[in-house]
Amino acid sequence: MTTIVAPSLLSASLFDLKKQITTIEQSQAQYLHVDIMDGHYVPNINFGDKFVKELRAQTNLTLDCHIMVEQPEQVVFDVAQAGGDLLTFHPETTRHPYRLIEEIHKLGKKAGIAFDPALSIASYQDLLPIVDQVLVMTVSPGFGGQKFIEKMTTKVALVEQLRRDNHYHYDIEVDGGITDQTGRLCVAAGANVLVAGSYVFKNGITEPITKLAQL
Repeated sequence: MTTIVAPSLLSASLFDLKKQITTIEQSQAQYLHVDIMDGHYVPNINFGDKFVKELRAQTNLTLDCHIMVEQPEQVVFDVAQAGGDLLTFHPETTRHPYRLIEEIHKLGKKAGIAFDPALSIASYQDLLPIVDQVLVMTVSPGFGGQKFIEKMTTKVALVEQLRRDNHYHYDIEVDGGITDQTGRLCVAAGANVLVAGSYVFKNGITEPITKLAQL
């Protein structure tokens, strides 16, 4: 499968954002990864539907929105209306994850579920047939610049095996500590969407994206 690169705007410079987006658009990246945080599910607070709306007006790249909030059903509609293309939430943050996936699809958007490093795939395996993306967190969610948890490649491999064995059609995304080296481990395990923040924005944007896209 083609490797999709999703630069994470959590590591971007907001004062230079428009220039950085232009550089990303001229690279091999296909997504922009937007972390939406409420300060409850994760201790950080970052971005929201207003940011997504303004971002949508600046780019045609796929807006890959990672919703790290308690009760995500309260924000997914606003993020979808603002222009988010792919809405990924943590299933343990809502009482009705199956229903929420259906609601996202009714809004004409793609739906994803994200797995914290401590969350078992088995707990939400029944959701796999209806999602468009499975995000395996390779760090604890909430902050950029963390060290890659190599053991999570085993979880990636499990998600890929379930996809293959059951003929599911979701993408497998990884997020956290991704570089060309750790990205190679994830792609080998079955991932095809690589979220990278610090690695991209601290190394000139274009070159690291090219390296990731070629994995």
